[in-house]
Amino acid sequence: MSSEFFQCGRYRFARDRRPLVMGILNVTPDSFSDGGRHASRDAAIRHAERMIAEGVDIIDIGGESSRPGSAALPLDEELARVMPIVEALANCGKPLSIDTYKPEVMRAALAGGADLINDIWGFRMPGAVQAVVAGQAALCIMHMQRDPQTMQEDPQYDDVVAEVEAFLRERVSTLRAAGVDDSRISLDPGFGFGKTPDHNLRLLGQMTRLAIDGLPVLAGLSRKSTLGAIVGGKPPQERVAASIAAAVCAAERGAFIVRVHDVEQTVDALKVWWAIRHESVAP
Repeated sequence: MSSEFFQCGRYRFARDRRPLVMGILNVTPDSFSDGGRHASRDAAIRHAERMIAEGVDIIDIGGESSRPGSAALPLDEELARVMPIVEALANCGKPLSIDTYKPEVMRAALAGGADLINDIWGFRMPGAVQAVVAGQAALCIMHMQRDPQTMQEDPQYDDVVAEVEAFLRERVSTLRAAGVDDSRISLDPGFGFGKTPDHNLRLLGQMTRLAIDGLPVLAGLSRKSTLGAIVGGKPPQERVAASIAAAVCAAERGAFIVRVHDVEQTVDALKVWWAIRHESVAP
């Protein structure tokens, strides 16, 4: 294990606990599952408060949709969507994660109280590493083939697990070389980001290979199309049970963070899984 704890900005999580549940707070009009439901400031805050009551560990705020085919969002618009929510929730008692790849948004969010930067581009944008190297904020490196506009146009790999592993390893080396401590780094295979259902299932099945040097792995499978394909084409809102099953399977394969829409159900399921695994009722 790379570190006995996961440093998440103002918060520190022991690594020997049940997996963390990261609740999704999309402040976008066009996300694939809940686009528009929490786009206003008041609706977003109400949803965050509900997730806190349900036992969320981290709140992940996203201002730009990364669904397949989505268009890039101008910087000013992303800041206008995200920053009022960061400011409103900065003292909510839970770590705030910002789902962004823009260095300018990273800097503004960190200055406003964010605790984790969740980057679908893996800190490859010019200036991204420099924007996050200082301080104690956690950093999540995600793998994505191509970009959201083209990532699902016939994605191809010779060996998806080996290629994702190599990418994550290279990005970890880059962050380490810049001075980022291992306790701040987490890894995301990028389920659904330039992958077919078979790619996703192979990555999930061999996820222990992706925990580079024991770093914590984040699994984001909630309501995704791979689950829809498995359960007969059900729409995203009807994939709750499938999402919970996927979260438990990810935990069984070593995920330390699961990123989900359905917080309460996932928290309960992971508590049961943890208690059975350790033959003791978890606190």
